[in-house]
Amino acid sequence: MSRRAANEVNGVNNAVAVAPRAPLNVARRPDPVTEPPVVRWILTGVALLFLALFLVVPLVAVFYQALNKGLGFYLESLADPDALSAIKLTVITAAIAVPLNLVFGLAASWCIAKFEFRGKALLTTLIDLPFSVSPVISGLIYVLMFGAQGWFGPWLQDHNIQIIFAVPGIVMATIFVTFPFVARELIPLMQAQGNDEEEAAHVLGASGWQIFRRVTLPNVKWGLLYGVILCNARAMGEFGAVSVVSGHIRGQTDTMPLHVEILYNEYNFSAAFAVASVLALLALVTLGLKLLAERHMSAELSAARDVPAYAGPVTPPANATHATHATHATRATQTTHASQQHPLKQGEL
Repeated sequence: MSRRAANEVNGVNNAVAVAPRAPLNVARRPDPVTEPPVVRWILTGVALLFLALFLVVPLVAVFYQALNKGLGFYLESLADPDALSAIKLTVITAAIAVPLNLVFGLAASWCIAKFEFRGKALLTTLIDLPFSVSPVISGLIYVLMFGAQGWFGPWLQDHNIQIIFAVPGIVMATIFVTFPFVARELIPLMQAQGNDEEEAAHVLGASGWQIFRRVTLPNVKWGLLYGVILCNARAMGEFGAVSVVSGHIRGQTDTMPLHVEILYNEYNFSAAFAVASVLALLALVTLGLKLLAERHMSAELSAARDVPAYAGPVTPPANATHATHATHATRATQTTHASQQHPLKQGEL
């Protein structure tokens, strides 16, 4: 073979090697996670039907029965002295229980999420205790402690102090059944955020109160609001524990749920549903605020998990000519990182 023929053969071989291959018609496997459209439609329909039967229809029935006799009777039922007393007592109970649970929830969640100490697991378990104990049982515990025949009953009678069948007993029972809500919302949020920002603020010279007020509290504000909303809704709607300790004294120790029960047992259905509609409106407002707080809290959790860890200062190059510039760049990087990670600055301390 001549030299010219050999070059032509090599050129053809190279062209064949470089030429792109035709795509293979390989059948794509279906995603095992994605269900067929029919299955998704059935599941969606079942969920919507369940919500309609057990949520939407009862909610509409409450407002329909409340306004069945007209708007005048509805307003008259809410203006009844006993109804006003029940609404007032419910608001007072929530106004006392929610702030106390807020303080406890902040303190407990800060201790559990930020520190390691002996008894931490026990404290976490005790916070969940009201979730596992029936509200009726919790109310009965207060009766056995502070009732006339209870442990402290004789001493309370001698000092003319009444807890059971009075406002203090209602407030105590409400506090017991609602105190896990704030702590249980803040603990996972604080644990996800970690301690980096608090440690950076401490290095900059911030005190404990400054760290809590200007670093920790702004980072958990939406989770805190979320817990307060749930706590307030449970405090206003609590029935079991309050029913045991209230004594059902009409116009004195009846909250809104108890007043609804009394009116219903007296066959005054329109008035009962009128008061119940106030609780339903409260539930709708609570749901809207809950969705708002949940959205912001999810965004904060995602941001806390997606923040990359700081890799430290840049290593200066070996060239002595660029050493000074590298040092300045390192200090600028550290300052920028510290200012971005937390709101405290040295000039503000």
